[in-house]
Amino acid sequence: MTETSQGAGTPPPAGPGTARKGTGGRRPSRARDNVPARQRPVARVAVDIPLAHLDRPFDYLVPERLAGSAVPGCRVRVRFSGQLVDGFVLARADASDHPGRLSYLDRVVSPEPVLTPEIAGLARAVADRYAGTLADVLRLAIPPRHAGTEAKPSPSAASPPPRPEPGSWARYPAGGAFLAALAAGRGVRAAWSALPGPDWPGEIAVAAAVTAAAGRGVVIVVPDVKDLARVDAALTARLGSDQHVCLTAELGPAERYRRWLSVLRGSVRISAGTRAAMFAPVHDLGLVVLWDDGDDLLAERRAPYPHAREVLALRAHRQGTAALIGGFARSAEVTQLVAAGWARALAGDRGALRTAAPRVRPAADEDELARDEAALSARLPSLAIRTARAALGSGPVLVQVPRRGYLAAIACGRCRAQARCTVCAGQLEIAGARQTPQCRWCGAVAASWSCPRCGFTRVRAVVTGAARTAEELGRAFPSVPVRFSGGQNVIAAVPADPAVVVATPGAEPVAADGYAAALLLDGWALLGRPSLRAGEETLRRWLNAAALVRPAARDGNVIVHADASLAVVQALIRWDPAGFAERELAERDELSFPPAVRMAVVSGPAAAVGELLGVTGLPAAAEVLGPVPDDQAADGAARAGDADSNGAAAPGGDADSLPVRALIRVPRAEGSALARALQSAQATRSPRKDHGIVRVQLDPAEVL
Repeated sequence: MTETSQGAGTPPPAGPGTARKGTGGRRPSRARDNVPARQRPVARVAVDIPLAHLDRPFDYLVPERLAGSAVPGCRVRVRFSGQLVDGFVLARADASDHPGRLSYLDRVVSPEPVLTPEIAGLARAVADRYAGTLADVLRLAIPPRHAGTEAKPSPSAASPPPRPEPGSWARYPAGGAFLAALAAGRGVRAAWSALPGPDWPGEIAVAAAVTAAAGRGVVIVVPDVKDLARVDAALTARLGSDQHVCLTAELGPAERYRRWLSVLRGSVRISAGTRAAMFAPVHDLGLVVLWDDGDDLLAERRAPYPHAREVLALRAHRQGTAALIGGFARSAEVTQLVAAGWARALAGDRGALRTAAPRVRPAADEDELARDEAALSARLPSLAIRTARAALGSGPVLVQVPRRGYLAAIACGRCRAQARCTVCAGQLEIAGARQTPQCRWCGAVAASWSCPRCGFTRVRAVVTGAARTAEELGRAFPSVPVRFSGGQNVIAAVPADPAVVVATPGAEPVAADGYAAALLLDGWALLGRPSLRAGEETLRRWLNAAALVRPAARDGNVIVHADASLAVVQALIRWDPAGFAERELAERDELSFPPAVRMAVVSGPAAAVGELLGVTGLPAAAEVLGPVPDDQAADGAARAGDADSNGAAAPGGDADSLPVRALIRVPRAEGSALARALQSAQATRSPRKDHGIVRVQLDPAEVL
């Protein structure tokens, strides 16, 4: 963080939107009192302005009255282009490289050093990796200030816990060696294929306790609050309540900031949380943990769109710390880390797997097809019904349904043409029993719908949602309660009593004694998604649900409704996520798809995308695919009434304003060069804003 530029009070190179005038705008009384600090009078400030051409530190003079409070890492207010803006002091120096006159800091918002050197360096590295700006990353890394909370002292640091026993880590052949490496402070990195069952939160707690016992800090990141509650309970049971804090947006600004400050001030050494906790300022970091890295909740929705996996891997690499990236499934990205030698596989042997895993059967194997010819086409095959009926005698049964709602898509009952809205051409759905079809896009009610092709007025279901499935199962098992978990009504846990639990992927509750069986319905809906990750994501969702089922030794059964010959189904039956991920990575390597290559998606108005591609000095090995029409953006415009149902320009529009997207891919070795080229191109365009805003996203989860 040593790059500097001219002070905010001196004119920069000419360019629209960047001119500043002297020290104009400062309060005269304060300006007369400003005298440079006697020691280290120059402050290098990261100004909170997310414009690419201003993404660099600026030098300011520190007045003597602020010499003691303007410490590196504190929040300040500075005059920039005639306006007061926020910033962080990155460093204090004896002199500036800028030959002209510098402006003074306006004031110190708080002397609390909230931006540590480690997080400042990490934020810069993340911005560079994702072709973003430091200001955008710092907004993700540092929560808003809460003055009342900041004024209160944090409790003193708790004593390090004793080193725990390995516990269920003994099931892994390399588990003992991994814990020994943590205790010795070595930077061991593991790609963890967790054994099925409820033990993974406790295993994370043991790894964290071993690291904390050695006097090192831990950062734990999980996808959602449901997973966080399980990790929190495991940490509390293992370490007590004073050794860790949980960070999540649901806490509210004051409580979240209080807990974040306790981490910053060293009161606790273990921080667990959802995505934003990847930047937690833990002291003496010794271990980073990421659970279920394939979950899309771990990808940041705000620029520059970093993924928690990449941020934590960067932290581990920069700090030389240990890393534990695990889950029941394995992503192609983690497999790439193993193939590159950055991480080592950590998995149970086949004996431990047979002991922990349920029995998995396809709904339409050869024996079942001989018994029931409709086993593959029926939505609730007879094997699934028989398995559920038998399992309900000993416990709850989980039913995973990929889609929310009642009838998520409908079609003409005669010619089977998809039913569409007459207002905006969006898809029609039926939200509940005996309800009128309505549009998923604009909400228009289609009370008198008739098929424009054949004139028929009745509809049939095309995609059946979880609510309709729960209704059907309630009729099939009238004496058993049916519970639903999904959408805004996610259930965290269910008792061991017999019940049918219908859930969408990711919303499956934890059963008190494990599920007696699980039915994984509508596999075609998951596998048929137009996504590069359809197979990988399907296996992840299936494994996460199957891991909640009792072991086969306790008659735990999983029925998957999909073609048994598919590789993803076979991987589920064998419980072989690593083998499937290695196959997936080999196919992507052959086709030059991520993560075998690094890829950027450039999207925006056609003129703006064309302008950016024209000024980008791409690496020689770069391949540009497109631009092509951006269907997702066009759909959004159609929903807003800005385009017709085909994504064409609305009257009064022009081709230059149509949304398009282009893909740029390079070999992995050229990834940094691609990011620098895109950063430079954005910096060239940002002062002008001639043709609109271009969104640049590197390594997106979806590229199709």
